[in-house]
Amino acid sequence: MSSEPPPGPGQQPPEDDPFRKRPQGEPPGEGAGSPYGNEPPPHPGGGPYGGGPPGGGPYGGGPYGGGPYGGGPPGGGPYGGDPYGGGSAPSDPLAGMPPLADSGKRTLARIIDMILVGVVVWLLTWGFGVNEYDVDSDRIEVGKSFWQSAVAAVLYIAYDTVLTARTGQTLGKRLLHLRVANLDNGATPSVQTALARAAVLWIPFAFCCACVWTAISGGWSFFDRPYKQGLHDKAAKTVVVSTS
Repeated sequence: MSSEPPPGPGQQPPEDDPFRKRPQGEPPGEGAGSPYGNEPPPHPGGGPYGGGPPGGGPYGGGPYGGGPYGGGPPGGGPYGGDPYGGGSAPSDPLAGMPPLADSGKRTLARIIDMILVGVVVWLLTWGFGVNEYDVDSDRIEVGKSFWQSAVAAVLYIAYDTVLTARTGQTLGKRLLHLRVANLDNGATPSVQTALARAAVLWIPFAFCCACVWTAISGGWSFFDRPYKQGLHDKAAKTVVVSTS
């Protein structure tokens, strides 16, 4: 039984996601085969489970192929091949995915998103009288500042979570042809993943560090190797890729 949570409203199931990575040799639109990868056909004349070449041992090569105890070649797993059934070595998580996005374009997309949501935050807080600055005395009022930060955190997180879980793209990313993807399978992040990613990015931004935290979290992608992840990507196990 799959342990993946059901997709949220408006989110495609992982198997129907057009951006999901496909196992090697699997054409698009078909389900994945064995849970251990593409296994070779059994050798004729093997053991009771079709494993191993003829004469491989008293049990016909072992029930799982390889030696009489299913050992397989050196370094292999109990099912033959490597421990994960993917061949001689673990596969590259980026195999089958578009190229990683340029960090400069990611920064520009983030600035676009900050401006778009920031305008809405300012209009709401101004309309309800919770602006950070008191117009009459030009003094910062702690109560008003907190509520403006709270409104900003809620709106930024909601904006990022909903759009990322839907298509992997905020408006800024859509304009610059970028997309958020799960590192492990290339699919659009779930609501839980998108929420975790947004919370790491926007809660410190709204309540304490603002541009400093955004520069650190997002700017991390300029130096991170090999996946060019920001700190929020690392927390959510996501990457940003190019769609053009």
